[in-house]
Amino acid sequence: MNIWLAVFLGGGAGSMIRFALSRAVLAFVGIAAFPVATLLSNLFATALLAWVMLRWELHLPGKEQWQALLAIGFCGGFSTFSAFSMENHQLLRDGFVGLAVLNIVISVVVGVLLFHLMARSA
Repeated sequence: MNIWLAVFLGGGAGSMIRFALSRAVLAFVGIAAFPVATLLSNLFATALLAWVMLRWELHLPGKEQWQALLAIGFCGGFSTFSAFSMENHQLLRDGFVGLAVLNIVISVVVGVLLFHLMARSA
């Protein structure tokens, strides 16, 4: 498979699953001040990216197309820094400073710790 096609297909799949997750969280939780769907998608994408890059880097050399499909395409389409930024802006604008800070801390600290834990298990 062509590496450009792999990134394209992975990005489309990641974006569609992110949209589905957002809809599912909205249906389950309803409108909530805290951006649960973005947090979940970013943490899941972080764990998958760590697994793909660290596990496959060590055990499956020569699989660049699959790394491109999953790491660049899928994780790039599934995670979303732009939505993270917008949602934090909205929280701050609406006076939910504590929730904004909580979201930023959880997203960054847990994301980095999650990547580290996945790296240790690779």
